[in-house]
Amino acid sequence: MILADKIIRLRKKSGMSQEELAEKMNVSRQAVSKWEGAQSIPDLEKILQLGRLFGVTTDYLLKEEIEDEEFSGEAVSDKVRTVTLEEANEFLEQRRSASKKIAFATFLCILSVIPLMFLGVLSEYLYLPFSEDSAMALGLITLFIIAAPAVCIFVYCGFKNAPFEFLEKESFETEYGVKGMVVEKQKEYRSTYVKFNIIGTCICVLSPVLLFIGAFSENELFMGVMLSVFLITEGIGTIFFIVSGVRNESMQKLLKEGDYSDESKKKSRLKSGVFFIYWILTTIIYFVLTFLLEDYQSYTGDWHDYKTWLVWVIAGLLFPVVMIVCNLIEDKKNRDEENK
Repeated sequence: MILADKIIRLRKKSGMSQEELAEKMNVSRQAVSKWEGAQSIPDLEKILQLGRLFGVTTDYLLKEEIEDEEFSGEAVSDKVRTVTLEEANEFLEQRRSASKKIAFATFLCILSVIPLMFLGVLSEYLYLPFSEDSAMALGLITLFIIAAPAVCIFVYCGFKNAPFEFLEKESFETEYGVKGMVVEKQKEYRSTYVKFNIIGTCICVLSPVLLFIGAFSENELFMGVMLSVFLITEGIGTIFFIVSGVRNESMQKLLKEGDYSDESKKKSRLKSGVFFIYWILTTIIYFVLTFLLEDYQSYTGDWHDYKTWLVWVIAGLLFPVVMIVCNLIEDKKNRDEENK
């Protein structure tokens, strides 16, 4: 029995139409029709996939002299969950709603650094009714007050997404009609996805201009204001990236495209939380340098106007480089996994 007859036999035994088999194999119905008509032969990868789908050995599929089915005991239907049309729509709606919440929470994380930084500038260069240590303590308290709701939002979104985590971590199949529905939604969202990414990129690339404006000023308070506006601007750019990215990734997960194909389930999360961590570290470095230099000045009696605010300028200039490096690392990791 030739391969074409075996495919027909297995498909009908499983109760599938050509369209359903094509959707599970990620090929067109015409391709399945040609396989069954002996007009073309599936490549090795598709043959292995057929074996896993029907739970038969590759020897049975490839060797014409083997007439009786040889089962491998690894039928996909016994191990892989099937996503229904209702579940797919529920997941897409859940991620659409979550994208705005996650973007807002990330924006709060970025904003939480501003009071700590701004109070440090005020306490260093202006007379305030409290000491620098008190300013730092107040800034840290404000940071946690602002960051706490963001953490709660992240946890809430995580719980809501928990029933669909298998889409990212495990292999699955989609019910007939799911793929077509998602492809249509992906086409409709494409222009918005591109527009949001362009806007986010422009905002993040242009935002360091604010640092240069502040750097040319001799007024330390004005520099602090520019740093605050810079962080807010970066946060706004991040919102566009996250809203578009989360929604696009939800469709990629259902279609098993890109980083969410069966071969790339271990996508790197290198960039998750990078904004918050990066600017927190920058704030810590700023305060450590400020206190160390002040202690040095008190010890030596040699007073200089150290431009510690330059830490923020340098951090702003390096931030795009950090993001580029993260992208390169993720791309390399994904290519290495695909080549395994």
